[in-house]
Amino acid sequence: MVTVVASSGSTPRGDGAHMLITKDGLQAGTIGGGAVEYKAEQMAAETLKTKNSGSHSFMLRRNEVEDLGMICGGDVEVFFSYLDPENPNVLSFSQAAKTIAQSNEAAWLIMGVNEESKNEMAIYQESKGMIGADIKEDVILARNSKEKMVNIDSKKYFVEQIFEPGFVYIFGGGHVAQALVPALHSVNFRCIVIDDRPNFVNEKLFNGVEKTILLEALNNWQGISITKDDYICIMTRGHAHDFECEYQALQTEAKYIGVIGSKHKIAGVNQKLREKGISEDSLKRITTPIGLAIKAETPAEIAISITAQMIEVRANDKVAKQ
Repeated sequence: MVTVVASSGSTPRGDGAHMLITKDGLQAGTIGGGAVEYKAEQMAAETLKTKNSGSHSFMLRRNEVEDLGMICGGDVEVFFSYLDPENPNVLSFSQAAKTIAQSNEAAWLIMGVNEESKNEMAIYQESKGMIGADIKEDVILARNSKEKMVNIDSKKYFVEQIFEPGFVYIFGGGHVAQALVPALHSVNFRCIVIDDRPNFVNEKLFNGVEKTILLEALNNWQGISITKDDYICIMTRGHAHDFECEYQALQTEAKYIGVIGSKHKIAGVNQKLREKGISEDSLKRITTPIGLAIKAETPAEIAISITAQMIEVRANDKVAKQ
């Protein structure tokens, strides 16, 4: 496991960028590409031979930037963590990661970044505690801090949240939803598509969808439990359905409520919501038109604008919690 544990200046990727490399040269993830990543790949191959973990600093001053053929400058500290597939800690850590990825609970990666930190990786969840290497839970006390490096008993640990709770509930399974789900899935949002039309809850239509739900009517959300960690995207087939979904959405604690539509449509729906007793403050919770203003027109372009906006919401939420 190759991890950027510290960076400064203008670097391709920041702290927490990961790349996994096998002895056969298979690779998942990236630490930024370019010559630094290429050199890191070579060093990772050596780590797999020696089975010794360790760190290396790339000091990207002007002359080194030119030597490496890079555009970006800055300093990058990379840690190479050897993971033995026969080691019980690695096996339990890996199995836990697969299981946790299917859950809806926050989880943190903890990794020793010391010369002796071979196989020292664990996952922490509040409900399950530490899984993997035997790492002091004191490290977890700093899990929500801005700094990812933690010093405990003269040892350094890298702590990073790798799983976040929350789903994206998409009401309406039309063309925009069909473009939106794969876009959101590619940046680690977990999507649930909901419609009252059987033909539009076919999972084959939505690449990467978590699941689809068929409702008898879009004004009855019985059985759907939306929390403060969840997002709502409303893109139904008409004003009446949008109104019903927006009214229901405002009864939840969802962190984001986005609604597709023209200014004329938005004004009409908002007026109906006021007549239903929804306050102006509550209406401010709704982001409409949904997505960033990039003059998007096609379903694919609209999906990109929505995805970009939700990335921004997620990032701002992380900063607010620190």
